[in-house]
Amino acid sequence: MPGLGTSFGRGGATTFQQDLQNSDCILIMGSNMAEQHPVGFQWVIEAKERGAKVIHVDPRFTRTSAMADLHLPIRPGTDIAFIGGIVNYIFETDSWFREYVQHYTNGPVVLKPDFQDTEEGSGFFSGWNPEDSAYSIETWGYNRSSGEATAGKSEQQADVSGDQAHGAHGMKLKGGQPPDVDPTMENERCILQTVRRHYARYTPEMVAEVCGCSVEDFLKVARAMAENSGRERTSAVVYSVGWTQHTHGVQNIRGASIMQLLLGNIGRPGGGVLALRGHANIQGSTDIPTLFDILPGYIPMPHPQSHPTLDTFVELNGPDTGAWGNLRAYMVSLLKAWWGDAATEDNDFCFDYLPRINGDHSHYAMMLKMLDGGVKGMFAVGQNPVVGSANSKLMRLALAKLDWLVVRDFQQIETATWWKDSPEIESGEMRTEDIGTEIFFLPAAAHTEKDGSFTNTQRLLQWHHKACEPPEDCRSELHWIYHLGNAIREKLKSSDDPRDRPILDVTWDYPVQGPYDEPDAEAVLQEISGYSADGSFLDSYDGLEADGSTTSGSWIHCGIYKDGVNQPARKRPHTEQNWIAHEWGWAWPKDTRIIYNRASADPDGKPWSERKKYVWWDSEEEQWTSLGDSPDFPPTKAPGFDPPRNAKAMEAIAGDKPFILHPDGTGWLYAPTGLVDGPLPAHYEPHETPFVNPLYAQQQNPTRQVFPRPENVYNPSDGEPGAAVFPFVLSTYRLTEHHTAGGMSRSVPYLAELQPEFFCEVSPALASERGLEHGGWATIVTSRNAVEARVMVTERIRPLEIQGRQMHIVGTPYHWGREGIVKGDSANELLGIVLDNNVHISEYKVATCDIRPGRRPRGKERLALVEDYRRRAGSNA
Repeated sequence: MPGLGTSFGRGGATTFQQDLQNSDCILIMGSNMAEQHPVGFQWVIEAKERGAKVIHVDPRFTRTSAMADLHLPIRPGTDIAFIGGIVNYIFETDSWFREYVQHYTNGPVVLKPDFQDTEEGSGFFSGWNPEDSAYSIETWGYNRSSGEATAGKSEQQADVSGDQAHGAHGMKLKGGQPPDVDPTMENERCILQTVRRHYARYTPEMVAEVCGCSVEDFLKVARAMAENSGRERTSAVVYSVGWTQHTHGVQNIRGASIMQLLLGNIGRPGGGVLALRGHANIQGSTDIPTLFDILPGYIPMPHPQSHPTLDTFVELNGPDTGAWGNLRAYMVSLLKAWWGDAATEDNDFCFDYLPRINGDHSHYAMMLKMLDGGVKGMFAVGQNPVVGSANSKLMRLALAKLDWLVVRDFQQIETATWWKDSPEIESGEMRTEDIGTEIFFLPAAAHTEKDGSFTNTQRLLQWHHKACEPPEDCRSELHWIYHLGNAIREKLKSSDDPRDRPILDVTWDYPVQGPYDEPDAEAVLQEISGYSADGSFLDSYDGLEADGSTTSGSWIHCGIYKDGVNQPARKRPHTEQNWIAHEWGWAWPKDTRIIYNRASADPDGKPWSERKKYVWWDSEEEQWTSLGDSPDFPPTKAPGFDPPRNAKAMEAIAGDKPFILHPDGTGWLYAPTGLVDGPLPAHYEPHETPFVNPLYAQQQNPTRQVFPRPENVYNPSDGEPGAAVFPFVLSTYRLTEHHTAGGMSRSVPYLAELQPEFFCEVSPALASERGLEHGGWATIVTSRNAVEARVMVTERIRPLEIQGRQMHIVGTPYHWGREGIVKGDSANELLGIVLDNNVHISEYKVATCDIRPGRRPRGKERLALVEDYRRRAGSNA
């Protein structure tokens, strides 16, 4: 999310899947789209049939690779080096879209003279504080500017976590104008030249050395992207969790964003960065959200010291130019939606009712605190951490420290049953009778048994209608949380304790229907959309006011019930509209399918080319028009509009600045704020790696979150004693036939039949080296655990030549557990907990391991095997 957010302004895909058919080249990295998003992959095939070049860069040869014009295998965890090589190629061949970069990016902005790049700092940017393992970012800013970070956060602090540490939405710029700009972009301190120098060492030869590909194959990819971008042509980038699940995952996405800005591919048909989400509603869970550090619409959570009042919160949490300049209106409308008549100007619209962030409350931090006895109870809703989280054993040990655990799911899953049949019970590490956790299992309704909406990978909300009532005691999440809220409110109704007022004052008057008093899901959608002062539905977030006269439960979704119509429920057939399908569902914001689409026209408002026409300025009508999408720009702001000197909010965005969420209206090649690990992506090795970093003296991302403790032991990496004990690279992935942690699929007979057993993929060379037989058993070992898997010997994974020696990959899906029709070990047992500190995502996609023939030992013998590996590797130390 911050990778896209800091680059363009919003943490969502810039385009939509149907638009891929308009691409001239599609680069798929960090994704196996054909198998994980098979319906959307249709549009890749449409593009291919129209003549587009499809490229798949991935460690494994998959069904996506089979449909690509070129598959290029690289070493897991080296994507930044690969993309950085393409950026270098773009500069070396002068392939960058000069006019686009000059007008639509911050390339012309001059940086402060004391900024130091990784090239000068042995892998560190200026401002590194080794005592805190954090950056102070004062030197990262624009020349002659101050206040680089919003919320007063110039360094990671105790009450600030992740991307919020450096201000998620940008710095303040007077009148929306950077104070020092060189339109020629020749100043050595301007951002374009800084980016050029940063990537100068990412030569084709260096890419080959780091990634394990040939120079020739790399150049095929770089050439394809460059030749298929510009005025007449556009290329798209598609990624998924293969990019996000790394200790530098956010910077992987930043690298792609820089490349696409240089090539002029953002906001234009056939271009963009398409973030494929791994489930129908993952995008929705970050929008509304289920994350601990943001409020709906990506509004930061307040902090206890920095934000005593609403005024200080607004002052410190966003630029006052661009769309975030209206933060007070978004915030007040949200507070009014939640607390209604109780929220008044006299009480700061109940701003004090909001909880405050007082540290890192992300998933893994919470589980580690739980392991130390610091958490009493937990609701596991639609989550199966015993299978789906890294270091599964640690998850079970932590759950055993709870007083109570509530699990809501379709089926009995491992998170509900670990206490009776986990590997730790088998080994004697835990005894059922000694576990004090009281566990409640609540059966959940399926999506066919409830009304509601999904938000898919392209920000598109689609409504699903209830087909039947849920059986027996199964209930929807909406039913559960609504009636739980009622029970709590009833219990507190006579309380005069101030801490209970937020619960008692919250708007909780949703109408109910049906035999089980199911809350009306459309009433919730209407609250999210919002109302004007007279009670009518709002059209868009432009109508939100800061005086308490409007409500909206999520400003980016304002207008989702425009004209009193459930917009996501629209299902006009594609045969009755054009390819944009603007009357199918509703996409945030303002029902826009390609965001930043002002960039599809040149600075004068004319299409860059007729072939790539999408949004343009109609001089006769004096407004922006399009092929059928909503213009992502003030509809009547002329291309030549020049803001007044002290303009605020959207008034400060010039007529030729498409990226309206940024304070200067530009796409950011260089991110002066928003990320904890640097304004530019740099190649760092994974936390566990068999190789040294040839680009910088700093081996790994210095800001990564590590948790060394006896339950989370790490394998040594290259250059450290014992590294040879774990010589192979481990990478986890998903299958089409199973769904994430398996709770929805391992109990379905035909899916269980299609993928009956946990397996590992190895090359013939590795099978020969380790004595592995196709169809036989293998034991895979790390310092965390040992698992067994069926062996698939396949040419789809092949050894790579890295730094003069052969590297083998062990590929493992992770969907199995001890419940369901088909059972087995999970690959996540093998992984350590080590995180990208921007977003607290663990490095699932790369670790080191050993593999040996035969089934793993049982009971105490399994513990002895792992302990022997730890001893030989010295990892216990």
